[in-house]
Amino acid sequence: PKPALSLPMRQAAGFADAAIRRVLEVIDRRRPIAQLNGMLAAGLVDSVLSANRRSGRPDGVAVLRRVRVQPAGPDAAEVFGSYSRGPRMHAIACRVERSDGRWQVVALHIG
Repeated sequence: PKPALSLPMRQAAGFADAAIRRVLEVIDRRRPIAQLNGMLAAGLVDSVLSANRRSGRPDGVAVLRRVRVQPAGPDAAEVFGSYSRGPRMHAIACRVERSDGRWQVVALHIG
């Protein structure tokens, strides 16, 4: 059996799941970009905006399928997962860090 995640890692996983879903919804234009403020480090919002601009997605909306968390220290986690868009599967990854009791996405890669 897999060892249980610590409370901070469970919190990181919950935050990352919500943040990734929100990013995908913004890219699909189902949410306004302003809803990413505070969840993502400042420069990352610009990269989501860029993905949003080239999003003429004829093959449907993104659906998050799986999220996995790997501890990267007491206040950081590497997160990776997959999402589908129509019949295709895609990868997504990010790093989340906790500062001042708050989690934030500090790196993001959308495949």
